Amino acid sequence: MPSWLALIFAPGFFASPPVQTAMIVGGGAAMVSGIVGVFTVMRGQSFAGHALADVSSAGGSASFLLGINPLLGFLGMAILAAGGTELAGTRFARERDLVTGIMLGAGLGLAALFLYFDVTSRSTTGAAVTVMFGSMFSIPASIIPLALAVGATALGISVLFYRPLLLASLSPDLAEVQGVRVRMTGLLHLLVLAFAVSLSAMTVGAILSTALLIGPAATALRLAKHPGQAIALAMLIGVIATWGGILLAYDSFSWTRGHGWPVSFFIVSLIFAFYLASAPPEGGRKRSRIAEAGR
Repeated sequence: MPSWLALIFAPGFFASPPVQTAMIVGGGAAMVSGIVGVFTVMRGQSFAGHALADVSSAGGSASFLLGINPLLGFLGMAILAAGGTELAGTRFARERDLVTGIMLGAGLGLAALFLYFDVTSRSTTGAAVTVMFGSMFSIPASIIPLALAVGATALGISVLFYRPLLLASLSPDLAEVQGVRVRMTGLLHLLVLAFAVSLSAMTVGAILSTALLIGPAATALRLAKHPGQAIALAMLIGVIATWGGILLAYDSFSWTRGHGWPVSFFIVSLIFAFYLASAPPEGGRKRSRIAEAGR
């Protein structure tokens, strides 16, 4: 390896199996979060994304208790929460936020109970940190096929229903006039949102997963001129931040004498830096035309 590359990549970076698994799973989560996050921001459902991610922590903590694939736990609980939110049948934003908040509290309460059982009955003392804040270098390689399948399903649904999702996100009234089944579209969005937060919770943790879902999308919507460009840019920003965070976390082992810093910290920090760098001129007076259309 050339000397200048050795300054960036610590020895063994590319040959490390945990790094390879983190790059695959993390990169897939970033791509799914990018496309789903753009629709989520345009629909004004950032709080719903945060709530689903936190509720999914109950499934993640239950998976440690039951000894099953943690991604199945995150995904199952997120889908249940998404379905419950839609079945509530609320039409107004205030009512939706109320239902979402109640579901968020219930999910975190279950997560606290399951984590208590994890510690007292199975002595899995690291479960809380893994579920809430992620532990990318400890993701087993056996999760890769399921993670790729979940990501591919979410991307497939988003591509297949791209036009009705976009129209319903920008103008629900116009979408309904043009024959779009707005409520069904909303349910599909919540479904792919559940897939996205499950993958991001698996990588950066349930609490921090909102950053991967919302941060790249919000940054892209500031810079892009049309939705397709925003989606591509959000996916790119997410992947760069995720892979950059993995690299910095791996390199930090050499800075701190064997005690590396968390991957999640670096990923969230890079996303925050991208968002700050995308700030429009003149004190933020100018807004993206896409963001304005979704308001």
